[in-house]
Order: sequence, then C-alpha cells, then structure tokens
Amino acid sequence: QVQLVESGGGLVQPGGSLRLSCAASGSFSGIYGMAWAWYRQAPGKQRELVAKITKGGTTNYADSVKGRFTVSRDNAKNTLYLQMNSLRPEDTAVYYCNSLPPVSSTWGQGTQVTVSS
Repeated sequence: QVQLVESGGGLVQPGGSLRLSCAASGSFSGIYGMAWAWYRQAPGKQRELVAKITKGGTTNYADSVKGRFTVSRDNAKNTLYLQMNSLRPEDTAVYYCNSLPPVSSTWGQGTQVTVSS
C-alpha cells in the first residue's frame, strides 16, 4: 500500500509561483518504475489531470498549464514535484498526485492552491 502526502500549496497572487511536492511511502518498490501525475479538482468541478511524467521522464501537460507548469521526479527520494509559475485564478484547486492511471485507494489529502489578489 502506497501513502501519498502532498505539500507546498498556499495562497499566492496572480503571476506568482509555487512548488508542490508529493512524498510517496509505504510498502512498494519505489516510484521509479511507474508513471505518475498531478491532478487537480476545483470547487464544483471534476478532478482533472494536469501533468504527467513517465517512468522514463517524458512529460506531458494539459493545454491550460502548458508552458507554465513543470513536473519532475526524484526517484531516490520517492518524491514528485510540480513547479507552477505564472499562476492564474483559474488554477485555484486542490492538487493531488497519484500514479497514472490513478489508484483509487491511493489518493492523499491533496494540497490547496489559491490564486487571488
């Protein structure tokens, strides 16, 4: 069973930056052999995939964040990151990490990102 703990969220003004982290722990062989992704869920909306990274390090992004967000991974630390720049009010959401495809029993608490002036 994998436990995921997201952190790094907060309140930021439009145009600002945040770096989210996702630490994986538990009884598993490590994040290195899997594809992972960041997801987000805004109030009243369905959870959506924001960014993904394959086990080989290839990345892909939703059109809404392309050029502003960067996903990365540190296999040695079993940690996933999401660097978010040029944040917009529409980026406000709870951000989660999970494998790709996601495992329903693995969702963490997420970290709240609020972009507002």
